[in-house]
Amino acid sequence: MELVIRDARVVDGTGGPAYRADVGVDRGRIAAVRREGEPALPGARVLDAAGLVLSPGFVDMHAHSDLALLRDPAHEAKVAQGVTLEVLGQDGLSYAPVDDRTLDEVRAAIGGWNGDGADVDVDWRTVGGYLDRLDRGFGGEGVAVNAAYLVPQGTVRAYAVGWTDRPATGAELDRMRRLVAEGLAQGAVGMSSGLTYPPGMYADGAELAALCRVVARHGGYHCPHHRSYGAGALAAYAEMLDLARATGCPLHLAHATLNFGVNEGRAPELLALLDAALADGVDVSLDTYPYTPGCTTLAALLPGWAHEGGPRALLARLRDDATAERIRYALEVTGSDGCHGVPVDWASVEVSGVSDPALAAYVGTRLPGWAAARRLLVADRLGTAVLQHVGHEGNVRAIMRHRVHTGGSDGILHGAKPHPRAYGTFPHYLGRYVRELGVLSLEEAVAHLTSRPAARLRLPDRGLVRVGYRADLVLFDPDTVAAGATFAAPRTLPVGIPHVLVDGRFAVRDGRRTDVLAGRSVRRTP
Repeated sequence: MELVIRDARVVDGTGGPAYRADVGVDRGRIAAVRREGEPALPGARVLDAAGLVLSPGFVDMHAHSDLALLRDPAHEAKVAQGVTLEVLGQDGLSYAPVDDRTLDEVRAAIGGWNGDGADVDVDWRTVGGYLDRLDRGFGGEGVAVNAAYLVPQGTVRAYAVGWTDRPATGAELDRMRRLVAEGLAQGAVGMSSGLTYPPGMYADGAELAALCRVVARHGGYHCPHHRSYGAGALAAYAEMLDLARATGCPLHLAHATLNFGVNEGRAPELLALLDAALADGVDVSLDTYPYTPGCTTLAALLPGWAHEGGPRALLARLRDDATAERIRYALEVTGSDGCHGVPVDWASVEVSGVSDPALAAYVGTRLPGWAAARRLLVADRLGTAVLQHVGHEGNVRAIMRHRVHTGGSDGILHGAKPHPRAYGTFPHYLGRYVRELGVLSLEEAVAHLTSRPAARLRLPDRGLVRVGYRADLVLFDPDTVAAGATFAAPRTLPVGIPHVLVDGRFAVRDGRRTDVLAGRSVRRTP
């Protein structure tokens, strides 16, 4: 064996009881598991894991590291948490497939998530090209963690239709079908939608159904950020479940939470919808992050009509006083669709990042009202990220207990003061919700974060500590593991995770990031 991990407490991802064992790693795979009492494994190198839990590497089912993986080789925000696989292309907006026009528009639209991207050489235009770029990574060595990709429905619509709020023509719908099919054929694991983000939000149910049928035929899944997490949340969840029923497309509900005052204590209603769908045979799962505030771009709160024509058109509307007043009324009085049908409470909106360094003084402040928000949007050319303090702890705990739950950070790494979930989601589950609160047992939590997402991704050799599986592994101290990240210091690394292996190689050794770049694209297999 290249490496033997000796005397570990193995929590293998199945949800079954922990057991003591030696685990042998060879050529990037788990080569042997010898339980306590069986003959010891010989190895060229031996790691004493006494007192540590050994589990499969964690799978971040909702990541926004699309450019960060190509910008920062260390990628400590995720590697230090024990994440060994991220799912990118979320919320219907990412950087493939694109042409030159669409790329420029998408860069502007999600600058608040990933920066403007000027520091990344976007030398791809297709999904396959992006996945190839991840494989090449830094100097051909790869990237920090493995990554899967979802074809972003909003980007596809921008490419085929543009940023107008109207039904697609027959020819445009055919083109979207082809783009989705090509992305899946090139290795994407499914399709994401961002149904409160333009232009994806302009798609009606028939258009989504047509695309979901393509996804289903190719063996992928649909991952929607649905039409509301506020006033219309339960109806929006029901719409996505009905879409899955009608199309036969597997469904994974993105950051499946219930926010704003109208939804306090309503998690049981969501879980009843899920249970009814599961009883009907719908293939459904979900992910959540273990925090109450959300995070998005400031521009995303605006009404959908204000975005028509793309980012340049939105900036022009913001500069026009009469149109800006219409936007204000929608935000503060009627409840914008971008703010989930709930009138915005500016006291809940905290600036977490700006694209223009000259505006850094805004970071960490609560916006006093629309006038300040408007000025910031124009000055930062829509590149502002915000936290919204609108969630409910009871909902968070209830949803994470569900049997189809998985973990997703929804981590936006851009900005000076990001949401701490970007650096803390997985150790926060283990430290806060397992050890301190007992919401989940350790074995349950590990299954939620490993084998369950691997099953959704249809990965036959990841997510378990089992002979023949990829040696993506994490060792942590169950008595001390915790998120270091807080809202005051969101880029603080976690504690209690001394070792992380990607493809059998130490990405973190004795609590320190190594220079290993063993991550590659993980592509859907037919």
